[in-house]
Amino acid sequence: MNDSAKIDAYIAKHSKWASQLTILRNIFLDTELDEVIKWGSPTYSLNGKLVAGIAAFKNHYAVWFHQGVFFKDDEKVLVNAQEGKTKALRQWRFEENDTIKTQLVKKYVDEAVENCKQGKEVKVERKKEVIIPEELQNAFSKNKALHEAFKGLTPGKQREYAGYVSEAKRDATKQKRIEKITPMIINGVGLHDKYKNC
Repeated sequence: MNDSAKIDAYIAKHSKWASQLTILRNIFLDTELDEVIKWGSPTYSLNGKLVAGIAAFKNHYAVWFHQGVFFKDDEKVLVNAQEGKTKALRQWRFEENDTIKTQLVKKYVDEAVENCKQGKEVKVERKKEVIIPEELQNAFSKNKALHEAFKGLTPGKQREYAGYVSEAKRDATKQKRIEKITPMIINGVGLHDKYKNC
């Protein structure tokens, strides 16, 4: 199935918002942006750079602008979906009785394209190095398989585990946490993986 067919399927799956998503999609299709599926939803890019996307949720549907922080937003329609976490991404939410003003949406999409062409972009800060607490270091020296498995994890998962151990205040708690996470690390599982597909 190509991306276009996947997007048709995405819209069909979200039948509550199908007509609205189709209107938004047609606005994007009338631009120079490339339409792809990314993170399971319709996404639009220019020369490989993510510009925008559309998504459906239970109580609303939205347009995402990946570098929306640079918008003038004269109409004050954009929100930061995750205050304190999201630096550049902005979302325009629509609810059940909202009318899609196609010319206005097109104006915002055109601004997103122009910003992309001008290279306006929030640079992602590289995560700092993993600081391994002494107690976890000791566990590695006693269990080579644990150490090898830990080295095979992504830096993000390594940071989660290191932080989980170092955040404990008492030595006994640190040891209990190391006992708990040892089989998880050996199995290549991240500390919070079970919550990521909710």
